[in-house]
Amino acid sequence: MKSLAEAKKFIKENNVKYVLAQFVDIHGVAKVKSVPADHLEDVLKNGAGFAGGAIWGMGIEPNGPDYMAVGELATLSLVPWQPGYARIICDGHVEGKPYEYDSRVVLKKQIDRLAKNGWTLYTGLEPEFSLLRMDENGTIHPFDPTDKLQKPCYDYKGITRHAAYLERLTESLRAVGMDVYQIDHEDANGQFEINYTYADCLKSADDYIMFKMAASEIANEMGMICSFMPKPFSNRPGNGMHMHMSIGDGKKSLFYDDSDPTGHGLSKLAYHFLAGILAHAPALCALAAPTVNSYKRLVVGRSLTGATWAPAYISYGNNNRSTMVRIPYGRIELRLPDGASNPYLTTAAVIAAGLDGVKRELDPGKGYDINLYDLSPAELKKKGIGVLPQDLNQALNALEADKVIRDALGDGLSSEFINLKRMEWVEYMRHVSDWEINRYVEFY
Repeated sequence: MKSLAEAKKFIKENNVKYVLAQFVDIHGVAKVKSVPADHLEDVLKNGAGFAGGAIWGMGIEPNGPDYMAVGELATLSLVPWQPGYARIICDGHVEGKPYEYDSRVVLKKQIDRLAKNGWTLYTGLEPEFSLLRMDENGTIHPFDPTDKLQKPCYDYKGITRHAAYLERLTESLRAVGMDVYQIDHEDANGQFEINYTYADCLKSADDYIMFKMAASEIANEMGMICSFMPKPFSNRPGNGMHMHMSIGDGKKSLFYDDSDPTGHGLSKLAYHFLAGILAHAPALCALAAPTVNSYKRLVVGRSLTGATWAPAYISYGNNNRSTMVRIPYGRIELRLPDGASNPYLTTAAVIAAGLDGVKRELDPGKGYDINLYDLSPAELKKKGIGVLPQDLNQALNALEADKVIRDALGDGLSSEFINLKRMEWVEYMRHVSDWEINRYVEFY
């Protein structure tokens, strides 16, 4: 939409009764107010009002100002699985100004840094998710009880028996302009991936939130649980959210260089950007893998099916899925993020890391085409390949010490994020698990 008149015509033609004024909290979880369509103009001018203290990570006390979600007209779209509803994406404002704790505002600031050079970061996100059911004891299982192959990746029966859900989800996404082009059963039972076309990084993050909204609610209507939990099953691969990226100037990709002697097809700019990502990988980990559960995915070693498909090593390689960064010819794929990551904050941190590499003209060093999962700790050390943080606490320590990434997030938001995640870590460490009961209750 380019004008309010166009928006009103769109609402009338599509029988829209309510508009969801939508933003995300610090965790990247969609939050909304339902606004009667006649009051859309209020959302555009003044914003939908929220009690900021009721939203995770906004840094607003009970006696603080309201958080106002101000709609961006161009993002108005239908909610196909919810007839009579539309969605408008909002930026947070407090006291009339864009709010520094708002995830989308944070990303826009990093996008502005790129724009000063005439650059745009394009990203293609690859969400993985699990379709589950919960039994009477609260135990989760793959929704389809016949989906139990040891190596189910790309299995015909696995995808066909979920066709009704996958078709409805795909049709809903395509109806709002998300160009879905591939759907597959992934390497864990009940796990799927839907691929849609890349876009500028702000739209990619917006689309990812729409994807999660659609996937979760359509599943709920069909009696399923759609989970983006990084590691729902200890003996199966987890849910990643791989990020393909390149920088363009509006005419061509500035990451692509066919003369690259290494065969990666990357430019000097791309190598510097890549080196920045590698240099800041431990801090990026806290944002890209932001939960206690995330580190059950980022483990050294193999899964039951023979491949973890998740990175453990700070490295890159030519089409190498055992590295943190894979190089599909002429672009970069960061394999670190998982389904729990906030796409706005993760992308903002990636931009900051990459630009630091460009500014300092960092060299990423040698890439590796070998299977890094086969290397021993001594062999990794000899090659100078670092290991990613192996728990949330280690990642938070790295983020706390990384001024480049913290500056990109802003002092307020980064402190809020670290404090919330420290609380999550402490609660986890104090929790007595079933594993501990089974191991220790009669051991001593």
